[in-house]
Amino acid sequence: MEKILSYLIYDKANPLLFSSGTFLAIFLVFLIIYAVVFRQKALRTIYILLFSLFFYYKAGGFFVFLLMSATVGNFLLSNLISNNGRPPNFKNKFFLILTIIANLSVLGYFKYTGFLIFNINEITQNNFAIPNIILPIGISFYLFQAISYSVDVYKREFPVEKNFLDFAFYLCFFPQLVAGPIVRAKEFIPQIKTTPKITNEDVGNGLFLFLLGFVKKTVISDFVSLNLVDRVFAMPENFTPLENLLAVYAYSIQIYCDFSGYSDMAIGLALLLGYKLPLNFRTPFQAKSVTEFWRRWHISLSSWLRDYLYISLGGNRKGKIRTYINLFVTMLIGGLWHGASWKFVAWGGLHGAALAVERLFRKEKSGNNFALNIVKIFFTFHFVAFTFIFFRAADFETAILLIRQISYFNFNWSQIFVVISSYKFALMLMLFASFIHFIPEKIAEKIKDLFVRAPVLIKIIIAGLIFRISFSIAASDVQPFIYFQF
Repeated sequence: MEKILSYLIYDKANPLLFSSGTFLAIFLVFLIIYAVVFRQKALRTIYILLFSLFFYYKAGGFFVFLLMSATVGNFLLSNLISNNGRPPNFKNKFFLILTIIANLSVLGYFKYTGFLIFNINEITQNNFAIPNIILPIGISFYLFQAISYSVDVYKREFPVEKNFLDFAFYLCFFPQLVAGPIVRAKEFIPQIKTTPKITNEDVGNGLFLFLLGFVKKTVISDFVSLNLVDRVFAMPENFTPLENLLAVYAYSIQIYCDFSGYSDMAIGLALLLGYKLPLNFRTPFQAKSVTEFWRRWHISLSSWLRDYLYISLGGNRKGKIRTYINLFVTMLIGGLWHGASWKFVAWGGLHGAALAVERLFRKEKSGNNFALNIVKIFFTFHFVAFTFIFFRAADFETAILLIRQISYFNFNWSQIFVVISSYKFALMLMLFASFIHFIPEKIAEKIKDLFVRAPVLIKIIIAGLIFRISFSIAASDVQPFIYFQF
């Protein structure tokens, strides 16, 4: 009985994660029942909605009531925004603004209250108490999703959803609930209305993506984090310049494998249920410019920022100077979205400046010179890796200290061999991750197709081996996904 209760009750020390054995066990039971009810629309909707709320409770505790309140509030307000197909009027605009303010106020309270009070104290030399506010898991994702839905309804790009259960399904769907992708209503709500067509190909693709994401997270990201990144970023001054440099490379691989791993698992789980979520990562470290990087990295957020912030600021419609300012401001806000800290603003500002500079000097046609493209990829990756120092470091002081340590680097071959020997397993995983990342797309598709076409028994054996190996390599404690904090 105690074991059963442990599966049902929220444990702050062990939140429910896709990469945990507990989730795999619960999801297997969920699938068995889903196979019975999925052809009946009402039962399917209620069943997935209840499981989604249960999943959020197991992952984030009683903040599930905040999610439920946000769902009800946005449903009611969106119906006030709608004007039954007629052009928007003052009333519609008023309720749209009210919806945006309400969502951003909730997000601001939980995410930025402490940051605001800290800066007031710094400016005024006061000592106002900074409250210890716990950030609800995934709040940025589901509130941004709600805002995009309301704006689309206002612009009449998507009809308002009158069925509360369908709207709740859209906002609370558990695969993408706590870390994206941020799903647009027009991409997903129509899928809710029809009975999912779960083909053998969808099941194969879904399982392949889930296993790929599982390996990225539990084998690569967590191991590299615990055995290299966390140690060096905690005290850069205690490590050699080469170790500091390797930690920067390692964090770039860690955050990619962690976040793209989550997205792979989310998309895979949705496919197993018959639903299609949008691609969120597309080999971002193959980008030949920062502009291209943001077309490949966290695609659902970058497209959200483009469509609902950059274009709202005027986009490129108000002259070149205004375009550069809009790019910079959009990325500044994107940086602040990632965390209530000036280091995230700096991270966003660096990317905004890079986007503006690239826009200034961009050429209409990009060449196919292989050597030149390699150089572009090299410099783009190193710019992105450099900015990730501010993303990962505990504060500015640590970031500057780490950069200073790297600046002392010199080719001491005996030291290099010692460092490589000390971190050989982490480095092997980094090379493995790089190999996966840079496999030509055609070869990657062939590997996936081989898995999809394999007999069910072979798929089960492969999955069993991957889980067994992953859990044996993984840390004793399941590591939360990096983007859960955003």
